[in-house]
Amino acid sequence: MMDEHTAKAFDADLQDLSRMVAEMGGMAEKQIADSVSALAKRDGERARRVIVADAAIDQLQREIEDRAVLTITRRQPMAVDLREIVSALRIANDLERIGDLAKNIAKRVVPITADFHPQKLIRGVEHMAALVLAQLKQVLDAYAGHDVDKALAVWKGDEEIDAMCTSLFRELLTYMMEDPRHITFCIHLMFCAKNIERMGDHATNVAETVHFMVQGHPIIDERPKGDTLAALAAEN
Repeated sequence: MMDEHTAKAFDADLQDLSRMVAEMGGMAEKQIADSVSALAKRDGERARRVIVADAAIDQLQREIEDRAVLTITRRQPMAVDLREIVSALRIANDLERIGDLAKNIAKRVVPITADFHPQKLIRGVEHMAALVLAQLKQVLDAYAGHDVDKALAVWKGDEEIDAMCTSLFRELLTYMMEDPRHITFCIHLMFCAKNIERMGDHATNVAETVHFMVQGHPIIDERPKGDTLAALAAEN
């Protein structure tokens, strides 16, 4: 059992970890919004800022890891307290991967220089990104509030993102078949859409972590998941 002073110090450590995760979540949200905006507007300067900003997310993840290890070493937490620390580590890892995926989108902005830039396809990517951003905001709120119901809503919503990605891939394939000159642009956009779909997967991972943190066991049901490539292959 911790004495009162140790318990207060431990609570402060957990609050610091939660604050750092929230800060990292805000940075990841900004990276998503900025990378997709740079893509839609072909804004090379904004894309470069996204690429540079990824280092700050990586640094914050390392700081969270250091703080978590130090807290475990000093406090030797058990049960729910240990789950809080492990969950912060897991979520920080997913947020770092989201930052990497946003950086990947930003890296494709400059190579897309063709005049071909159909707004319908760009809007499809923006719509996907908006849904992922909403999912990420909701699951970070679920983490902060230890809200299992909110986390489960995000977990169940991943299928909608997969369906949107499949629909967008179908449109991109149509454009490529109609005119080979569009192939390079469409392939770049496919990779961007897939990166956004993977962000949704990481938001779902966070939802599973919140469930584990609060309930002490993983979600038993199989994750709802659509396979973009398998769905397209089945049509052809």
